[in-house]
Amino acid sequence: MPKEARTRPKLEGVASADRVLTVLTAFRRGDDALELSELANRTALVKSTIMRLCISLEKFDLIERLDDGRYRLGVEAARIGSVYQQSFALEERIVPVLERLAAESLETASFYIRRGNQRLCLFRADSPSPLRMNVRPGDMRPMDESAIAQVLRTFGDRRASDRIAIQLPLYTSGITDPHVASLAMPVFGTERRLIGALALSGPSSRLSADRAAALKAPLREAGERLSSELGAQL
Repeated sequence: MPKEARTRPKLEGVASADRVLTVLTAFRRGDDALELSELANRTALVKSTIMRLCISLEKFDLIERLDDGRYRLGVEAARIGSVYQQSFALEERIVPVLERLAAESLETASFYIRRGNQRLCLFRADSPSPLRMNVRPGDMRPMDESAIAQVLRTFGDRRASDRIAIQLPLYTSGITDPHVASLAMPVFGTERRLIGALALSGPSSRLSADRAAALKAPLREAGERLSSELGAQL
């Protein structure tokens, strides 16, 4: 028998918790780091209160204070975000695609999402080769000029005009690591919103430009099919 819905207790929230969550939820899609003055504008809280609240948030790695005094979301926020993403059955859609790509390409297949000025490896399927990448789900990497980061940055901004010039899937070699190459393709959901980047990565000695050219078609097909399954109108 289905469980009966429980009546919500008639209790009030905690004011201090409300203020903490007001600061945390002030960050919006596309934000990198925010000045204290911007947080004050968005939350209507005084700066001294925000600073005290951010000290508590820093203890739980939910917010990070940069050397220049700005604030950005911390790694714990990324972890919670990854749990949220998984709760929408992304895993059951994406992981089989990664496993198939890894088996067919013999390279490591992964799925990344953006978290501030970093990219988070959400899912991964290992290459069958003993020589492969060591990035694990939950690991963070910089938003540099690698193919994966470029796809997340360019297609995450719905107003970006430079997306037109990108030939997909995008290939780069030796950016984050001089010995690593990657091939990346955007994955969209409803309203053509970017969900993440589908990627193949491997040693640059093996995943050369010629080899990447041969893998572009299956990666493009996998990305487009996955986007369609997640609600994108292609």
